[in-house]
Amino acid sequence: MTQITTMPVSRDALALAIANPGALGNLDAYITAVNRLPILTSEQESSLAHRFREQEDLDAARELVLSHLRLVVAVARQYLGYGLPHADLIQEGNIGLMKAVKRFDPSRGVRLVSFAIHWIKAEIHEYVIRNWRMVKVATTKAQRKLFFNLRGMKTTDETLSPDEVERISRELNVREQDVTEMEQRLAGREMALDGRDDDDDDHWAPSAWLSDGGQHEPVAVLERRARDELQSSGLAQALTTLDERSRRIIEARWLPADVDESGATLQELANEFGVSAERIRQIESRAMQKLRAALAVEA
Repeated sequence: MTQITTMPVSRDALALAIANPGALGNLDAYITAVNRLPILTSEQESSLAHRFREQEDLDAARELVLSHLRLVVAVARQYLGYGLPHADLIQEGNIGLMKAVKRFDPSRGVRLVSFAIHWIKAEIHEYVIRNWRMVKVATTKAQRKLFFNLRGMKTTDETLSPDEVERISRELNVREQDVTEMEQRLAGREMALDGRDDDDDDHWAPSAWLSDGGQHEPVAVLERRARDELQSSGLAQALTTLDERSRRIIEARWLPADVDESGATLQELANEFGVSAERIRQIESRAMQKLRAALAVEA
Protein backbone atom coordinates (compact mmCIF):
# COMPACT_ATOMS: atom_id res chain seq x y z
CA MET A 1 0.00 0.00 0.00
CA THR A 2 1.27 3.47 -0.89
CA GLN A 3 2.23 5.48 2.15
CA ILE A 4 0.57 8.88 2.23
CA THR A 5 2.95 11.66 3.19
CA THR A 6 1.64 13.62 6.15
CA MET A 7 4.43 16.20 6.38
CA PRO A 8 2.90 19.72 6.33
CA VAL A 9 3.18 21.46 2.99
CA SER A 10 3.51 25.26 2.92
CA ARG A 11 1.00 27.32 0.95
CA ASP A 12 3.84 28.73 -1.15
CA ALA A 13 5.05 25.23 -2.06
CA LEU A 14 1.49 24.19 -2.86
CA ALA A 15 0.97 27.27 -5.02
CA LEU A 16 4.08 26.37 -7.01
CA ALA A 17 2.78 22.82 -7.40
CA ILE A 18 -0.53 23.89 -8.94
CA ALA A 19 0.87 23.66 -12.48
CA ASN A 20 2.56 20.35 -11.67
CA PRO A 21 1.03 18.34 -8.80
CA GLY A 22 3.88 15.82 -8.98
CA ALA A 23 6.40 18.51 -8.05
CA LEU A 24 5.86 17.76 -4.34
CA GLY A 25 7.42 14.36 -5.03
CA ASN A 26 4.29 12.42 -4.15
CA LEU A 27 0.79 12.85 -5.55
CA ASP A 28 -0.64 11.58 -2.26
CA ALA A 29 1.16 14.42 -0.49
CA TYR A 30 -0.43 16.93 -2.86
CA ILE A 31 -3.93 15.50 -2.41
CA THR A 32 -3.52 15.38 1.37
CA ALA A 33 -2.33 18.99 1.39
CA VAL A 34 -5.21 20.36 -0.71
CA ASN A 35 -7.80 18.51 1.36
CA ARG A 36 -6.45 20.22 4.48
CA LEU A 37 -6.91 23.72 3.07
CA PRO A 38 -9.89 25.52 4.64
CA ILE A 39 -13.05 26.09 2.61
CA LEU A 40 -13.94 29.76 2.19
CA THR A 41 -17.20 31.16 3.46
CA SER A 42 -19.45 32.99 1.03
CA GLU A 43 -18.36 36.34 2.50
CA GLN A 44 -14.65 35.49 2.29
CA GLU A 45 -15.01 34.29 -1.29
CA SER A 46 -16.90 37.43 -2.33
CA SER A 47 -14.34 39.71 -0.68
CA LEU A 48 -11.40 37.97 -2.38
CA ALA A 49 -13.15 37.97 -5.76
CA HIS A 50 -13.87 41.70 -5.54
CA ARG A 51 -10.26 42.40 -4.56
CA PHE A 52 -9.04 40.49 -7.59
CA ARG A 53 -11.50 42.04 -10.06
CA GLU A 54 -11.26 45.62 -8.81
CA GLN A 55 -7.66 45.82 -7.60
CA GLU A 56 -5.99 43.02 -9.59
CA ASP A 57 -4.85 41.56 -6.28
CA LEU A 58 -3.02 38.36 -7.29
CA ASP A 59 -2.80 37.19 -3.68
CA ALA A 60 -6.59 37.20 -3.55
CA ALA A 61 -6.74 35.18 -6.76
CA ARG A 62 -4.25 32.69 -5.33
CA GLU A 63 -6.39 32.20 -2.23
CA LEU A 64 -9.43 31.53 -4.41
CA VAL A 65 -7.52 28.95 -6.43
CA LEU A 66 -5.98 27.21 -3.41
CA SER A 67 -9.31 26.90 -1.62
CA HIS A 68 -10.83 25.05 -4.60
CA LEU A 69 -8.01 22.64 -5.43
CA ARG A 70 -9.86 19.82 -3.66
CA LEU A 71 -12.67 20.25 -6.21
CA VAL A 72 -10.20 19.70 -9.05
CA VAL A 73 -8.89 16.52 -7.42
CA ALA A 74 -12.42 15.14 -7.10
CA VAL A 75 -13.39 15.98 -10.69
CA ALA A 76 -10.11 14.64 -12.12
CA ARG A 77 -10.66 11.33 -10.33
CA GLN A 78 -13.83 10.80 -12.37
CA TYR A 79 -11.74 10.65 -15.57
CA LEU A 80 -9.29 7.96 -14.47
CA GLY A 81 -11.08 5.39 -16.63
CA TYR A 82 -9.40 6.83 -19.72
CA GLY A 83 -5.99 5.54 -18.64
CA LEU A 84 -4.47 9.02 -18.27
CA PRO A 85 -2.18 9.83 -15.30
CA HIS A 86 -4.08 11.30 -12.36
CA ALA A 87 -1.45 14.01 -11.87
CA ASP A 88 -1.85 15.18 -15.47
CA LEU A 89 -5.64 15.27 -15.16
CA ILE A 90 -5.32 17.36 -12.00
CA GLN A 91 -2.85 19.67 -13.71
CA GLU A 92 -5.29 20.30 -16.57
CA GLY A 93 -8.15 20.78 -14.13
CA ASN A 94 -6.08 23.36 -12.25
CA ILE A 95 -5.69 25.30 -15.48
CA GLY A 96 -9.47 25.28 -15.85
CA LEU A 97 -9.84 26.45 -12.24
CA MET A 98 -7.47 29.38 -12.83
CA LYS A 99 -9.43 30.37 -15.94
CA ALA A 100 -12.63 30.24 -13.89
CA VAL A 101 -11.17 32.46 -11.15
CA LYS A 102 -10.07 34.98 -13.78
CA ARG A 103 -13.62 35.18 -15.19
CA PHE A 104 -15.59 34.82 -11.95
CA ASP A 105 -18.00 37.68 -11.17
CA PRO A 106 -19.16 37.57 -7.51
CA SER A 107 -21.90 40.12 -8.20
CA ARG A 108 -23.93 37.48 -10.05
CA GLY A 109 -24.71 35.72 -6.78
CA VAL A 110 -23.23 32.35 -7.79
CA ARG A 111 -20.61 30.53 -5.72
CA LEU A 112 -17.25 29.97 -7.36
CA VAL A 113 -17.55 26.18 -6.97
CA SER A 114 -20.64 26.12 -9.20
CA PHE A 115 -19.00 28.35 -11.80
CA ALA A 116 -15.58 26.70 -11.74
CA ILE A 117 -16.71 23.09 -12.12
CA HIS A 118 -17.71 23.74 -15.74
CA TRP A 119 -14.31 25.24 -16.58
CA ILE A 120 -12.49 22.40 -14.80
CA LYS A 121 -14.45 19.72 -16.66
CA ALA A 122 -14.04 21.55 -19.98
CA GLU A 123 -10.26 21.68 -19.62
CA ILE A 124 -9.97 18.04 -18.55
CA HIS A 125 -12.39 16.97 -21.26
CA GLU A 126 -10.31 18.76 -23.89
CA TYR A 127 -7.18 17.06 -22.56
CA VAL A 128 -8.81 13.63 -22.63
CA ILE A 129 -9.93 14.06 -26.23
CA ARG A 130 -6.51 15.43 -27.20
CA ASN A 131 -4.50 12.70 -25.54
CA TRP A 132 -6.73 9.68 -25.07
CA ARG A 133 -4.72 6.71 -26.23
CA MET A 134 -5.04 6.25 -29.94
CA VAL A 135 -4.98 2.50 -29.38
CA LYS A 136 -8.43 2.87 -27.80
CA VAL A 137 -10.13 4.75 -30.61
CA ALA A 138 -8.15 4.29 -33.82
CA THR A 139 -8.65 0.58 -34.41
CA THR A 140 -10.30 0.80 -37.86
CA LYS A 141 -10.04 3.23 -40.76
CA ALA A 142 -13.61 4.45 -40.16
CA GLN A 143 -12.93 5.09 -36.48
CA ARG A 144 -9.68 6.95 -37.23
CA LYS A 145 -11.49 9.10 -39.79
CA LEU A 146 -14.21 9.93 -37.27
CA PHE A 147 -11.75 10.53 -34.44
CA PHE A 148 -9.91 13.19 -36.43
CA ASN A 149 -12.98 14.84 -38.00
CA LEU A 150 -16.10 14.37 -35.86
CA ARG A 151 -15.57 17.22 -33.41
CA GLY A 152 -15.00 19.72 -36.21
CA MET A 153 -18.12 18.58 -38.07
CA LYS A 154 -20.44 19.01 -35.07
CA THR A 155 -22.28 22.34 -35.18
CA THR A 156 -23.15 22.38 -31.46
CA ASP A 157 -22.05 20.76 -28.21
CA GLU A 158 -25.36 18.89 -28.01
CA THR A 159 -25.81 15.21 -28.87
CA LEU A 160 -26.04 14.64 -32.61
CA SER A 161 -29.54 14.45 -34.03
CA PRO A 162 -30.47 11.61 -36.42
CA ASP A 163 -30.23 14.03 -39.36
CA GLU A 164 -26.73 15.15 -38.30
CA VAL A 165 -25.62 11.54 -37.87
CA GLU A 166 -26.86 10.77 -41.37
CA ARG A 167 -25.10 13.83 -42.83
CA ILE A 168 -21.76 13.05 -41.20
CA SER A 169 -21.89 9.38 -42.14
CA ARG A 170 -22.59 10.36 -45.76
CA GLU A 171 -19.81 12.97 -45.93
CA LEU A 172 -17.21 10.68 -44.37
CA ASN A 173 -18.51 7.54 -46.05
CA VAL A 174 -18.87 5.61 -42.80
CA ARG A 175 -21.77 3.81 -41.11
CA GLU A 176 -24.23 5.81 -39.02
CA GLN A 177 -23.59 3.31 -36.23
CA ASP A 178 -19.89 4.25 -36.29
CA VAL A 179 -20.74 7.95 -35.99
CA THR A 180 -22.97 7.39 -32.98
CA GLU A 181 -20.45 5.10 -31.28
CA MET A 182 -17.53 7.50 -31.76
CA GLU A 183 -19.55 10.44 -30.45
CA GLN A 184 -20.30 8.47 -27.28
CA ARG A 185 -16.66 7.46 -26.87
CA LEU A 186 -15.43 11.02 -27.26
CA ALA A 187 -18.12 12.54 -25.03
CA GLY A 188 -16.47 11.31 -21.80
CA ARG A 189 -19.65 11.70 -19.81
CA GLU A 190 -19.65 10.40 -16.25
CA MET A 191 -22.57 9.43 -14.01
CA ALA A 192 -22.43 9.32 -10.22
CA LEU A 193 -23.71 5.99 -8.94
CA ASP A 194 -24.44 7.20 -5.44
CA GLY A 195 -25.04 10.92 -5.91
CA ARG A 196 -27.37 12.98 -3.74
CA ASP A 197 -30.12 15.22 -5.04
CA ASP A 198 -29.03 18.36 -3.19
CA ASP A 199 -26.85 21.40 -3.74
CA ASP A 200 -24.08 20.49 -1.32
CA ASP A 201 -20.98 21.82 -3.08
CA ASP A 202 -18.70 19.69 -0.91
CA HIS A 203 -20.30 16.35 -1.75
CA TRP A 204 -19.09 14.01 -4.46
CA ALA A 205 -20.38 10.53 -5.19
CA PRO A 206 -18.40 7.67 -3.62
CA SER A 207 -18.18 6.00 -7.01
CA ALA A 208 -15.71 8.71 -8.04
CA TRP A 209 -13.20 7.14 -5.66
CA LEU A 210 -13.46 3.65 -7.10
CA SER A 211 -11.11 2.15 -9.68
CA ASP A 212 -10.25 -1.27 -11.01
CA GLY A 213 -6.77 -1.75 -12.38
CA GLY A 214 -7.05 -5.51 -12.83
CA GLN A 215 -5.76 -7.06 -16.04
CA HIS A 216 -9.17 -8.71 -16.59
CA GLU A 217 -11.10 -5.45 -16.36
CA PRO A 218 -13.03 -5.02 -19.68
CA VAL A 219 -11.36 -1.75 -20.66
CA ALA A 220 -7.92 -3.28 -20.11
CA VAL A 221 -8.81 -6.35 -22.18
CA LEU A 222 -10.13 -4.23 -25.06
CA GLU A 223 -7.13 -1.94 -24.83
CA ARG A 224 -4.68 -4.82 -25.21
CA ARG A 225 -6.64 -6.18 -28.15
CA ALA A 226 -6.90 -2.79 -29.84
CA ARG A 227 -3.20 -2.13 -29.24
CA ASP A 228 -2.23 -5.32 -31.08
CA GLU A 229 -4.53 -4.49 -33.99
CA LEU A 230 -3.29 -0.94 -34.36
CA GLN A 231 0.38 -1.82 -34.11
CA SER A 232 -0.10 -4.22 -37.01
CA SER A 233 -1.84 -1.56 -39.11
CA GLY A 234 0.49 1.40 -39.01
CA LEU A 235 1.32 2.83 -35.57
CA ALA A 236 4.83 1.39 -35.62
CA GLN A 237 5.41 3.01 -39.01
CA ALA A 238 4.01 6.34 -37.79
CA LEU A 239 6.40 6.32 -34.84
CA THR A 240 9.36 6.25 -37.22
CA THR A 241 8.44 9.77 -38.34
CA LEU A 242 9.38 11.11 -34.88
CA ASP A 243 12.81 12.07 -33.63
CA GLU A 244 14.39 9.89 -30.94
CA ARG A 245 13.39 12.07 -27.97
CA SER A 246 9.80 12.53 -29.15
CA ARG A 247 9.46 8.80 -29.80
CA ARG A 248 10.81 8.00 -26.35
CA ILE A 249 8.27 10.36 -24.74
CA ILE A 250 5.30 8.97 -26.67
CA GLU A 251 6.28 5.36 -26.01
CA ALA A 252 6.91 5.99 -22.31
CA ARG A 253 3.67 7.91 -21.87
CA TRP A 254 1.23 5.91 -23.99
CA LEU A 255 2.90 2.65 -25.08
CA PRO A 256 4.67 1.12 -22.07
CA ALA A 257 6.32 -2.26 -22.60
CA ASP A 258 3.87 -3.81 -20.16
CA VAL A 259 0.34 -2.79 -21.20
CA ASP A 260 -0.91 -3.46 -17.68
CA GLU A 261 1.32 -0.69 -16.31
CA SER A 262 0.56 3.03 -16.33
CA GLY A 263 2.61 5.23 -18.63
CA ALA A 264 5.27 7.61 -17.35
CA THR A 265 4.15 10.97 -15.98
CA LEU A 266 5.31 14.32 -17.33
CA GLN A 267 7.43 14.85 -14.22
CA GLU A 268 9.17 11.47 -14.54
CA LEU A 269 10.17 12.25 -18.12
CA ALA A 270 11.15 15.78 -17.15
CA ASN A 271 13.57 14.31 -14.62
CA GLU A 272 14.91 11.88 -17.23
CA PHE A 273 15.65 14.58 -19.82
CA GLY A 274 16.60 17.33 -17.38
CA VAL A 275 13.90 19.76 -18.53
CA SER A 276 10.61 21.06 -17.15
CA ALA A 277 7.36 19.11 -17.21
CA GLU A 278 5.88 21.84 -19.38
CA ARG A 279 8.66 21.32 -21.95
CA ILE A 280 7.88 17.59 -22.04
CA ARG A 281 4.23 18.42 -22.58
CA GLN A 282 5.07 20.69 -25.52
CA ILE A 283 7.20 17.99 -27.15
CA GLU A 284 4.47 15.42 -26.55
CA SER A 285 1.83 17.68 -28.08
CA ARG A 286 3.83 18.21 -31.28
CA ALA A 287 4.63 14.50 -31.51
CA MET A 288 0.95 13.58 -31.13
CA GLN A 289 0.07 15.98 -33.95
CA LYS A 290 2.60 14.26 -36.22
CA LEU A 291 1.25 10.83 -35.33
CA ARG A 292 -2.32 11.87 -35.95
CA ALA A 293 -1.35 13.31 -39.31
CA ALA A 294 0.48 10.13 -40.25
CA LEU A 295 -2.44 7.90 -39.22
CA ALA A 296 -4.95 10.17 -40.97
CA VAL A 297 -3.04 9.86 -44.22
CA GLU A 298 -2.98 6.10 -43.79
CA ALA A 299 -6.73 6.12 -43.18
